[in-house]
Amino acid sequence: MARHNPEWNPELLRKHRKEIGLTLEDTGEKLREIAERHGFNIAANFQTIWGHEKGSVYPGPHYRRAYCRLYRRNEAQLGFRRALPGEDAPVESATVLLPAPRGQSQDDQPEAVQRALSSIREGTDDVDGGMLRSRVLDAWRRRTSGGVTDGPTVVLVGGFAGSGKSEFAKFLGGLTGWPILDKDSLTRPLVDQLLVALGGEAHDRSSALYREKVRPLEYRCLMEAAWDNVDCGISTILDAPFISEFSQTEWMQRFQNRCRSKRVSVATIWVECDPESMREYIEFRGAARDAWKMEAWDDYVATLNLEMRPQGPHFVVDNRLGAAVALVDEARDVLSGGAL
Repeated sequence: MARHNPEWNPELLRKHRKEIGLTLEDTGEKLREIAERHGFNIAANFQTIWGHEKGSVYPGPHYRRAYCRLYRRNEAQLGFRRALPGEDAPVESATVLLPAPRGQSQDDQPEAVQRALSSIREGTDDVDGGMLRSRVLDAWRRRTSGGVTDGPTVVLVGGFAGSGKSEFAKFLGGLTGWPILDKDSLTRPLVDQLLVALGGEAHDRSSALYREKVRPLEYRCLMEAAWDNVDCGISTILDAPFISEFSQTEWMQRFQNRCRSKRVSVATIWVECDPESMREYIEFRGAARDAWKMEAWDDYVATLNLEMRPQGPHFVVDNRLGAAVALVDEARDVLSGGAL
């Protein structure tokens, strides 16, 4: 069940719906179309929408993202939460236009992509955010026009569980056409069986057995797969927490040196998020490997260094309260034509 936000103002949903002349049934139909386009898991029947508007049911993360795409506003402007610094303050009444028909938003695509990429900011003084954004945009343009790409790039996308790192990695992969190596997708079946064979539990991700015997092998598999791609001249995006790796200056330096020796560009991205948003996303996805986190959430959060940043050149994506993922949704909508 979705967690209630004390700052929620549910009346804004009904105001926005009325302003564009939608019935509850119309709203549900459009939300379902948005969900199909973005892969959101929502039913969007009129009873649920009515519950959202009355304030009896707080919308879960996929519902909130769908409402943002329907009404063309962020979560703060729809009254779901407080505004982050730099976000527009919530508006109580505004004219909201439905998305343009497919084929009429071609000129908006670069702007929407750049807005989403603007969430990548320099985490250290020795990285160039403009250069990284330009490289991603160039890969996107070359991919859509059939051009030839430059030398390979390796992008490491890390963050705590539920931070939104996988969503951001998928966005970068969708833009550039660079393959994504997700640690869990690559190794989870083997890891589960290895833990059982060693006398542990399949979904254990917190014991000394996992940390000392299994985890190092997980990351070795991930990195070896990445080097195979790089040796073929293929840019690659790695999606994993990288908590231990990013915390070690020596590991980061060795990685940078190896990439430099192969003439490979490197971008290390840390996705930051607030604990409540992370909890909501972890709860929402309901993965067995996260059960121990949910059972002792306060103890788990106490082990996290929320001020952590990678040791070495890096970028930071601010996804507190889902702000960066909202920009990603907007860009995807524009790139797909945004037709409802």
